[in-house]
Amino acid sequence: MVKYTCIDSFCGAGGLGLGLQQAGFDIRLSFDIDNRCIKTIEANKKYFSHPAFTADINDMLDGRALNICKMQRGELFLLAGGPPCQGFSVQRRGADEDPRNQLVFKYAQLVDELYPRYFVMENVSGIAGKRGKTILEELLDKLKNIGYTVHIKLLDAQNYGVAQRRKRYIIIGERSDMGVNYEYPKEMEKHYTVRDVIGSLPEPPEDGSDYPGISLHRRDRLSEINLKRIRALKPGQGREYLPKELLADCHKIDSSVIGYRNVYGRMAWDEVSPTITARFDSFTRGKFGHPEQDRSISLREGAMLQTFPKDFLFTGSKVDMARQIGNAVPPLLAKQIGTSIIDCYKRSGKI
Repeated sequence: MVKYTCIDSFCGAGGLGLGLQQAGFDIRLSFDIDNRCIKTIEANKKYFSHPAFTADINDMLDGRALNICKMQRGELFLLAGGPPCQGFSVQRRGADEDPRNQLVFKYAQLVDELYPRYFVMENVSGIAGKRGKTILEELLDKLKNIGYTVHIKLLDAQNYGVAQRRKRYIIIGERSDMGVNYEYPKEMEKHYTVRDVIGSLPEPPEDGSDYPGISLHRRDRLSEINLKRIRALKPGQGREYLPKELLADCHKIDSSVIGYRNVYGRMAWDEVSPTITARFDSFTRGKFGHPEQDRSISLREGAMLQTFPKDFLFTGSKVDMARQIGNAVPPLLAKQIGTSIIDCYKRSGKI
């Protein structure tokens, strides 16, 4: 029987790997250039037992990944990864020459070396936009030339059981000898809300410490002006509802003109959350205010909205942890993608 072996490249804090593992994959190796992410993987012995390395993708080429996993080319079942893609982000300007854009081609090189039955690559929606389109087309050509049928679709996590608006391209490759059988997971009818996920959590202590027994569930101290701002807002409201005297000078232009209308906002209890970003820990960076309490959401609340388990550990500074949480693939979405790949294999008739 084929083992659903997997290498998790650009693994981050392990959101994609955790979900794939829940779907039935046997992760043989994780790697990421950020040592803080690897420390997070290593801290979660309850969830991960495979080797994890601090490594650049170049360190895993020329047979290194195969040697670590004691595999031959073509033996691996799945290569997974989300090459850093901030150069494609719609929030960045002048990022066309961002060197991280080239990492998607290194990922294609790794696909060629490993030649797995399947691969999955996650990327921001901007990869198909004005700046990313040329790179995306070149990437898809490379992958097809290596010998893969490639599927690409923009998925919104809120349609797959995640209480969050989060649009990401999911690129799936099927090796030519596996046939063409892949189908993306079906969208769910039910949408979960902020209340469903964090509504039962107790209010964290006023002194900034963790709530007893719930790690990372603590409040940030807000400045006096930000306390006034959040107290002026009802659940679901953003900065366009603030009185002018509470607006920063740069936000006094109408939000419909300059965008970024969700800074200084509160989440709504009975809707999905906005995208949990790498700076969701800051009230000034998005609609990250708690629906009722006068604070931004805690690190634990952000992780739960990303569908990490309540006891999943994160390492590093507060900023490090927020970045790891915000950059992760929601494990629940990853699980459904993993299940869809296993289902695809079962339809191939290769079992």
